[in-house]
Amino acid sequence: MTLGWILAASFAGGTLSAALAAFALFLRASWLPMLISYAVGALLGAAFLEVIPHAFESGPPHQAAAAILAGIFGFFVLEKLLLWRHCHTENCEVHDRRTVAHDHGRSGALIMVGDTVHNFVDGVLIAAAFLQSTELGIVAAAAIIAHEIPQEVGDFLILLHSGYSRGQALAVNLLSSVATLVGGVLGYYGLQHARQWESALLGFIAASMVYVAVADLIPGLHRRPELRDTAFQALLIALGIGSIAAVRLLLAH
Repeated sequence: MTLGWILAASFAGGTLSAALAAFALFLRASWLPMLISYAVGALLGAAFLEVIPHAFESGPPHQAAAAILAGIFGFFVLEKLLLWRHCHTENCEVHDRRTVAHDHGRSGALIMVGDTVHNFVDGVLIAAAFLQSTELGIVAAAAIIAHEIPQEVGDFLILLHSGYSRGQALAVNLLSSVATLVGGVLGYYGLQHARQWESALLGFIAASMVYVAVADLIPGLHRRPELRDTAFQALLIALGIGSIAAVRLLLAH
């Protein structure tokens, strides 16, 4: 039953989000910041309302705290090495549109290598959450899916600017998303033998959510400092947090 939940959540977190990202390209470009604001709230809500409390309850608090700290530092290093690079807009600082359009596919290949690693780790994180409890797994998966969609939109745009056709970009994104399923299955079988590290694993999950929200997504929102945009972003972040709280309440009953 647990493996079934992991497979379903991994499929939704990978393949479904890639397909929704392709569909989102047909929507207004101004909607992408809305998706990102909501994703920030969902990630922070899942981390602070669900994952971190479970991490501190399931083992020594200092182990969970150390795992959160180590996770944030680790993700920083990975991102610096371009193995964990999220681009959520057409003109991010790493993949500028002017250079991507003339690189004969190199930037597209690079971003998909990073995305495949990212998807694999997402699968492992989903498995770790479901091995703790079904409720925690659903909340973690919902937060991962929420931030996967704007990320996949950004990856899709990079592939298009790198010379891929829409069909090729969708195929490559879907192929990369299979790594989520692989990570979920390997995580299920591998993490069952690491129960003593349960608190640390949950801390690592929380670190990934906090890092993506604070280091990757929020800086992009600051590029729109106007009062109206700021108020709208705050509302959507609150909506993302509220969605996670609502899921928790529904599952509790």
